[in-house]
Amino acid sequence: MSIRRFRRNPKTLRDVNMVTEELRNLYYKRLLPIEKYYSFHHFHSPSYEDADFDNKPMVLVMGQYSTGKTTFIRYLIEQDFLGSRVGPEPTTDCFTAVMYGDVEEIIPGNALSVDPKKPFRNLDPFGNGFLNRFQCVQMPNKVLESISIIDTPGILTAAKRKLSRGYDFPAVLRWFAERVDRIILLFDAHKLEFSDELTRAFGALCGYEDKLRVVLNKADRVDSQQLMRVYGSLMWSLGKVFRTPEILRVYIGSFWSEPRQVCDHYELIELEEEDLLADIRNLPRNAALRKLNDLVKRARLVRAHAHIISYLKQEMPTIFCKESKKHNLIYQLPVIFTKIQQQHRVPAGDFPDCTKMQERLMGQDFSKFKTLKPSLMASLDKLLTTDIANLVPLLQQQELRKKSLHGVLDGEFLGTFRPEHYRRDPFKELKDDESNERGSDEWVVERYKPKYDEIFYNLSPNEGKLSGTKVKEWMTSTLLPNSVLAHVWRLSDVDGDGMLDNEEFALAVHLIEGKLEGHWLPRELPSHLVPPSKRLSTATDEE
Repeated sequence: MSIRRFRRNPKTLRDVNMVTEELRNLYYKRLLPIEKYYSFHHFHSPSYEDADFDNKPMVLVMGQYSTGKTTFIRYLIEQDFLGSRVGPEPTTDCFTAVMYGDVEEIIPGNALSVDPKKPFRNLDPFGNGFLNRFQCVQMPNKVLESISIIDTPGILTAAKRKLSRGYDFPAVLRWFAERVDRIILLFDAHKLEFSDELTRAFGALCGYEDKLRVVLNKADRVDSQQLMRVYGSLMWSLGKVFRTPEILRVYIGSFWSEPRQVCDHYELIELEEEDLLADIRNLPRNAALRKLNDLVKRARLVRAHAHIISYLKQEMPTIFCKESKKHNLIYQLPVIFTKIQQQHRVPAGDFPDCTKMQERLMGQDFSKFKTLKPSLMASLDKLLTTDIANLVPLLQQQELRKKSLHGVLDGEFLGTFRPEHYRRDPFKELKDDESNERGSDEWVVERYKPKYDEIFYNLSPNEGKLSGTKVKEWMTSTLLPNSVLAHVWRLSDVDGDGMLDNEEFALAVHLIEGKLEGHWLPRELPSHLVPPSKRLSTATDEE
């Protein structure tokens, strides 16, 4: 992907950092003291740290085994990553954070949990059972400069439900769901199954439906009639689990970089691919807004929690029958929630799950609870009514400058083939042994050019060049995804004129053949692939 397209406008970056810094200050000044005073972390999620505010947008990829999770990640970053393995059997048995790093390496979970620069320090409570199955893969990759991706173990099917993972899998999912910007839930179009563990995983995602995107993957492997039946079944099943008035968006696709199978709904798959990539592409732009939204949601939960703890403290006897009163209060918790809603006008949606709250209260000493402290509650009200409102102008300024902020998977990867989307970038030199074996003037495509020229002239070029429309029509016959073909176009249109001459077209065919043979496309065009007639102009532009 173009280096140029990842550069941020300095003013926009300053606005984003300013909003994030203000959110951090508000959290430490207004919210954290209340969390500590009412022991919020004993009942809900741990407190935020600096890394939670500084980290890049994160995408959580989850689903049952063999639904294409790891392949989906490789599709996004167009690169293999250390430890990745693909197969029909369960191949991913751990959580893997795929993040940017100058050097390719794997960092084990226990080291991650003590690294202050990583947003994973609060995973300690899940113990070694989880940390031994958690790792971070760091690698230099342009996409990972803007987002981080979390790969998850395949959710067990009904046949394997008796197997134990050694840690609380739904609780870990909920921990990540609270902190990520997007949750991608993958289903297999020709193997749709809802297991007990999948249902429990859905429960962990409740409250975060706004982050959830459901993908019906491998849709090119079924015909249109089967696809409609599977789609209807999936929507019906999701409706039973997520009891919300809004219908979850389900993307239909085949998310990998290999040729797709011929099917009647091929065009639909391409359109759905564009929509999902556009959604992911916008994540870096909306990172500050997501953090603000999560902070407000947390503040509302803290307010409800403070009222619950205070009410329980006031109802406890001073000396006698403490234990029986405690159990009675826990039993009456739904009624207590209603009383607090009426007395303090706290919205019902701000309260925690009643059943889970009852479970956590069982092991608590109510005598240590504290009543409402007016100064702390006034500070919390100021956060929700005034401080957050003061950040809105900064967010609006950021919104006005969105056009200058390019995220991952830009429009050039979405198959538009419009000339204005494709600007040539500085080409990187190839630094491997293969380039040293060749002469500096040799063009590796030359030996195949007669075969490519035959295709070129059969497409009836005009004044020695083929238009983007003709090239796209021929390219789509290879059944490669539009995202891949658009990348081929950008690499091949060396002079950036929106058309291909015979050398540029030969380069395009050469890249497509390499992709069909299973090779990764280069992010930038290596020097030995630059057509001879374009080498002087590219060298001049680089200077």
